[in-house]
Amino acid sequence: MGAMASLRDRDHRLARRTIAWGPRWLRRVAPAVEEAAEHTKLWWAAAGAMAAVGGWRGRTAAAAGVSAMATAEVLSSGVAKQLYRRRRPPREWVPPDNLRDRPDSSSFPSGHTAAAFGFAGAVATVWPAAGAACGASAVTVATQRVHSGAHYPTDVAAGGAIGLAAAALVRAVPRLLRRYVF
Repeated sequence: MGAMASLRDRDHRLARRTIAWGPRWLRRVAPAVEEAAEHTKLWWAAAGAMAAVGGWRGRTAAAAGVSAMATAEVLSSGVAKQLYRRRRPPREWVPPDNLRDRPDSSSFPSGHTAAAFGFAGAVATVWPAAGAACGASAVTVATQRVHSGAHYPTDVAAGGAIGLAAAALVRAVPRLLRRYVF
């Protein structure tokens, strides 16, 4: 078996285990996590809270987070999903309750995870404590995406990498502009 086939096999086995795993309470909490992450509501709420109570640091962290989140969404959904079409995990792996709002778009990469990690990564560079809280939420979103059967583990890993790259890009742009434009 080739390296790619081996990776795909491990990815599928881990997805099946993750989808089947978990106590009953986790299956009840997962829809709330999914709803909060849908349309980036969780990250907009976090940005609003940081801007409202965090002073200059909060406003700067919120602006960095929203910028990185938007960049990550463009890179993941606008570029990567268009270049690489991948089917979602098979419906028979997923409990019927989790099948209600399954997306039709490409599974690779996870846009929810990209947005979450982009937001958290950018916030962490400005306000580490808030970034840690956002990071924990981002990991929860990524885990939920596999647990719900919406993605394979490699989809969320790629989404996380795209999000962190977007955060690094947002952090680098002001320096690059000062160096080359101004």
